[in-house]
Amino acid sequence: MIYCLFALVDDRMSIKGAHLLIYLSSHRMFIRSLLLFCLFAQMVGAQTNPAIDSVTTNPHWEEQLCRQYGGDEYGMKSYFFVLLKTGPNQNADPSLIREAFKGHLENINRLVETDQLIVAGPFDRNTKNYRGLFIFDKVASEAALRELLQTDPAIQQGLLEAEVFSWYGSAALPAYLPISDKIWKKKP
Repeated sequence: MIYCLFALVDDRMSIKGAHLLIYLSSHRMFIRSLLLFCLFAQMVGAQTNPAIDSVTTNPHWEEQLCRQYGGDEYGMKSYFFVLLKTGPNQNADPSLIREAFKGHLENINRLVETDQLIVAGPFDRNTKNYRGLFIFDKVASEAALRELLQTDPAIQQGLLEAEVFSWYGSAALPAYLPISDKIWKKKP
């Protein structure tokens, strides 16, 4: 029988420190045991090392919540992103503008209530004549969205013009809506 001391050895073959004592019956058994030990250690290490697994999977992932919001395996989904620009109608009639934008805000609220419009807001003045943005959810197609946009009086009157883009973003985006309804004091 052979006792084998698994140790750190310097270039003069003197022992610096012992790490593992293995009882072996032959050299062949030692090599097999060492290979099996290394293989086992690698398998156990890969299965229990959260640093390796967390690179590709989220330990906080909730499948039901992901499905509730329509997310894919990345927690993302497709939306429609709409840039609103100054339209071709440059009419300066204050009553027309006031009524069209009153209807614009009412239409925004209606679309939010139907869970189709999840983000809306104006831009500051800019050189590109961008006026605001919309992000739509639960709209079947771009054609359906374009029909929906025509329910906006400011777009109908040509005061605003819409550019539509398909956008891939976080499926959790609609989750902010219940909170946003609790933090405003005055309606715009």
